[in-house]
Amino acid sequence: MSTTSPSASPAQIGADVITTEAAALTQMADSLGDAFNTAAELMRDAKGRVVISGMGKSGHIGNKIAATLASTGTPSFFVHPSEASHGDLGMITRDDVCIVISNSGETTELHALLAYLTRFSIPMIAMTKNADSTLARQSTVALLLPDAAEACSVGMAPTTSTTCTLALGDALSVAVMRMKGFAKEDFHVFHPGGKLGAQFVRVRDVMHQGGELPRVSSGDPMGDVLIEMSAKGFGVAGVVAEDDALQGIITDGDLRRNLDGLMDRTAGETATASPQTAEPDMLLTEAMAIMNERNISALPVLDDAGRFVGLIHIHDCLRAGTA
Repeated sequence: MSTTSPSASPAQIGADVITTEAAALTQMADSLGDAFNTAAELMRDAKGRVVISGMGKSGHIGNKIAATLASTGTPSFFVHPSEASHGDLGMITRDDVCIVISNSGETTELHALLAYLTRFSIPMIAMTKNADSTLARQSTVALLLPDAAEACSVGMAPTTSTTCTLALGDALSVAVMRMKGFAKEDFHVFHPGGKLGAQFVRVRDVMHQGGELPRVSSGDPMGDVLIEMSAKGFGVAGVVAEDDALQGIITDGDLRRNLDGLMDRTAGETATASPQTAEPDMLLTEAMAIMNERNISALPVLDDAGRFVGLIHIHDCLRAGTA
């Protein structure tokens, strides 16, 4: 319970709450052991899904744990205990593992769920503060929350207990994720949208290719090059050999540097040889970093044989959300 002076400022009260909860988290971290190992192994080895249930604030935390598990490679969903006794028990199978959350371990609304899990021998992981509770006794393994006071001023509102439950759910999620060998590439499968998804977009996913590419030959007069650059609208043109190998690139900067006698030159005479390039499998964020570092707006994309197969522009990075 918070012991801050009644005259304390809101910031002082807030700091006291965070300090109280942090101490409980440290206490819980120091107590993890065999029970946690068993719970993680049950979740890893489940043939079905990890089903979470809890009432009230525990239910809100349970929803978040289910979402975290699902996004890190462990299929999971939340079942409301009151709805469970009105038909939703049918969502839980013998191949599943259940995490049941109750600070006291005696939440009335959980009784029907506990009876069902026991009847069909469905593995149950309890999250509770009370080791002698009905929930802890009926569980396959009990993960005990620290015996720490709630951080609210009256010591009753779920604060410390819900923070510890959330952290315990995160700890299980990450442990099982590591045990399953879940990698960045797997994470992208479940997070294709938003900033998280944008971090995993590859150059090949957004590059321009085929007829969109501004292509010229080394011997083409600069008048033809200007027409090609204007038509394709990227401000660059790739100088390409007959086998599609990239010989150089012409940019707006090259045009300015060669204004004197430009129209008497050929593409090969004007181009920058050995330009900076990207690969199709490169992360778009890496390509954008190259463009930022070199202060350029476009990158030709080459395959393993050095062929000009694509082009990415800084605007493509903006549209993909990486910038």
